[in-house]
Amino acid sequence: MILITGATAHFGRETAEVLAAAGERVRALSRTPEKAGLPEGVEVVRGDLTDGASLRPALAGVEAVFLVLPYGLDPSVLLKEAADAGVRRVVFLSSGAIVDGATEQSDVIAAYHARVEQAVVDAGFRWTFLRLMFPAINTLSFAMQLGGSVTVRAPYARAAASLVHERDVADAAVAVLTGPGHAGRTYRLDGAQFLTQAEQVRVLGDVLGRDLAFEELDDVPVREQMSAFMEPAFVNALFDLMAATVGNDAPLDDAITRLTGHPARGYAEWVGDHRADFG
Repeated sequence: MILITGATAHFGRETAEVLAAAGERVRALSRTPEKAGLPEGVEVVRGDLTDGASLRPALAGVEAVFLVLPYGLDPSVLLKEAADAGVRRVVFLSSGAIVDGATEQSDVIAAYHARVEQAVVDAGFRWTFLRLMFPAINTLSFAMQLGGSVTVRAPYARAAASLVHERDVADAAVAVLTGPGHAGRTYRLDGAQFLTQAEQVRVLGDVLGRDLAFEELDDVPVREQMSAFMEPAFVNALFDLMAATVGNDAPLDDAITRLTGHPARGYAEWVGDHRADFG
């Protein structure tokens, strides 16, 4: 039995679907199972990651956990209960912002994920870490602007990302959860190619059949505006990560191909799969 946390969000849901389609026994953890809407073949159970008593029935008979966490959540309760229940393996969807060997991580996003990785290691599980930097699903933020406009306005027109389709994350997770030889391994998940934000909007327009434009904004007022309703350190970390990718020509990691046997899906395919989200 494989337990998935965060099973009603994008990565957990996709992974549950792929596992179920492959005939694996999969259990999804949700605080509101009646609203989960997961496919037939997925056992949905009620549980709260911060409430040990609620996790014990969900962990009964579980051999592996796919750990998908909201930023900032302390996993210590889950890890203790999982260890007590005899769980052997944990696959954690981590962050590509982590710098291995650093005495101190450069931002709060990397620091949080590094702490979770260390907690998983310290708990004694056979572990595997999938490090994801730029999920394609983040570009749904463009849809909020394109409802009544043809222009996306944001800082860093030349910030480049190798956007990863959530189905590729799921395929990689399933390969690691069900196959041998992945214990103690860390994989960086990159997409098919680097695209700047301006190029992403161009691809959006091509796939959607709309003449879209990108207008670059000064980052300072945008940071201030977002910090009014989000943790300022988190906002600055996001923006600093984007700024660091301007002019990025780093090589792409082929972990998705090596794990899944197929190349990473391109951004145009992702847009096509999410056409309805852009109106």
